Amino acid sequence: MHNKLANNHLPSKPHAAGLVVPVRELHAGHRDEILRHLLLLNDEDRRLRFGTQTPDEVIQHYVERLNFNRDTVFGSFDSQLKLIGMAHLAYLPKIKGQAQSAEFGVSVLPSGRGQGIGTALLARASVHSRNTRIENLFVHCLANNRAMMRLAQKAGMRVEYAYGDADAYLKLPPANPSSIVEEAANAQWANFDYVLKANFKRSNKAWSWFLGKSVARPI
Repeated sequence: MHNKLANNHLPSKPHAAGLVVPVRELHAGHRDEILRHLLLLNDEDRRLRFGTQTPDEVIQHYVERLNFNRDTVFGSFDSQLKLIGMAHLAYLPKIKGQAQSAEFGVSVLPSGRGQGIGTALLARASVHSRNTRIENLFVHCLANNRAMMRLAQKAGMRVEYAYGDADAYLKLPPANPSSIVEEAANAQWANFDYVLKANFKRSNKAWSWFLGKSVARPI
């Protein structure tokens, strides 16, 4: 039997995305960056992300099968345009008479943890789900994935435990003008941030070549 943990009520609105951590929507051209990101996860991080021990070959197959026309993938980049956080929003098959749902999975490299990246990815996925008529956001993970459980509870998700696994649910309200503007603003901010980082990276390389030494990077 499931053991419900806290938040037996559903929040009146989903976790709102902020502009502190820029999150971009990724496309098929980012497949190599996604693969590099996931391969940098250690064995324990892979187990927590995918629910089981996950060798390189399985990760490569997962990335090759990502369908960017069906699902949505989000990413957060550091100052050197390294994909430091990545989230996969997978749309679940529509079942007649049931609300449309999507499953959220996330990973953040150790160097990016504690900076709100996971929270920003979940917030971005939540508002995008609303705007694409998703009614329920769903997370499935191991019960000992404390980071994911903290993230889910912080977002107001209802969490249920069973047999070593955990499921978290968030009922989303319908899209409205505010959610549409919010997503557009987040996308614009993330694209602007990416361009700034790309320009600085090119400038850094040019000055490093000219001066014969590395130029300090911004934090």
